[in-house]
Amino acid sequence: MKAVIQRVSSASVTIDGKIVAEIQRGLLVLLGIEDADTQEDIDWLASKIANIRIFGDENEVMNLSVKEINGDIIVVSQFTLHALTKKGNRPSYIKAAKPEIAIPLYENFVHQLENELGKKVQTGIFGADMKIALLNDGPVTILIDSKNRE
Repeated sequence: MKAVIQRVSSASVTIDGKIVAEIQRGLLVLLGIEDADTQEDIDWLASKIANIRIFGDENEVMNLSVKEINGDIIVVSQFTLHALTKKGNRPSYIKAAKPEIAIPLYENFVHQLENELGKKVQTGIFGADMKIALLNDGPVTILIDSKNRE
């Protein structure tokens, strides 16, 4: 699993002109799923995201997690995170999981993240044409790959 985590002052997901998810202070997580992902990837990544310390404390030092600030999270499925760009100019998405594999893993990830946070996580709609609006705070953007845990 690959995730792009963005610390936001606000974010929203719009589908067909209707806002389906909206938060203020928190995280926008773009999540890419591949066939090789397992429950271990879900557990590790959900815990990492809930506990990563990227919010400022009273001294504006990044010492607090989204959980500690009681922030919110939007998770959006993003198969293009698994784009292969080595050959040619047209990305290949062969590593991205097909919907029959990706949807249950995506739903399980959202559920596990809710367990980590102790509250509801908002989402886009898997496979929909979504418009994402965000105000990146910092900016702070972090890339995490559950297959490369450095």
